[in-house]
Amino acid sequence: MKFNTILAVFAVALACAVSGCRYDKAGKGARGAGAGDGDNGNVTDISATDIDGAAADDLEEGSLDSIAGDKFWEKYQKCTDVSFEAVYFGFDSTVVPSGEMGKIDAVADHLAENADRVAVIEGNCDERGSNEYNMSLGENRAIIIRNYLVQSGISADRIQTRSFGEENPAVDGFDEEAYAKNRRGEFSIYKK
Repeated sequence: MKFNTILAVFAVALACAVSGCRYDKAGKGARGAGAGDGDNGNVTDISATDIDGAAADDLEEGSLDSIAGDKFWEKYQKCTDVSFEAVYFGFDSTVVPSGEMGKIDAVADHLAENADRVAVIEGNCDERGSNEYNMSLGENRAIIIRNYLVQSGISADRIQTRSFGEENPAVDGFDEEAYAKNRRGEFSIYKK
């Protein structure tokens, strides 16, 4: 009986931690309650809901093939003329710190100026947590960045997400400095 109660409390806490609140791009800032990632509450929380409030699972997401049918790699090629900085997240968090928002804005500006380009957002985690949990967390991080781009006016069909979980570390190491560099969302830009 006690185990079921503990499991239920953990499930509710996990759901609350992952859901966050929704970012209102129209100037109202973050809505809902949310703790910061150690930056004294100076965060903008873009949650796993789109601008209409649909759950992240309802969004078109997934494989790169869904951008342009099953021949994505024949229709698009990776842009080597542009690169963007990674967006970094706090431990076990999908909250984008306010200092990272400019990085997403730079991608939005690039996509707005280049209608022939699409973005793939890759969510990553540090090694702590199970593989399954980190795959989910990485996907949620990528979806949150995607939602912000959509709110910035970029068509949702030009943005795809994927998760590497803990499988693609930027830095090897087992300390907070290494972990902080591995908790990230990265951008790959493709063009026709």
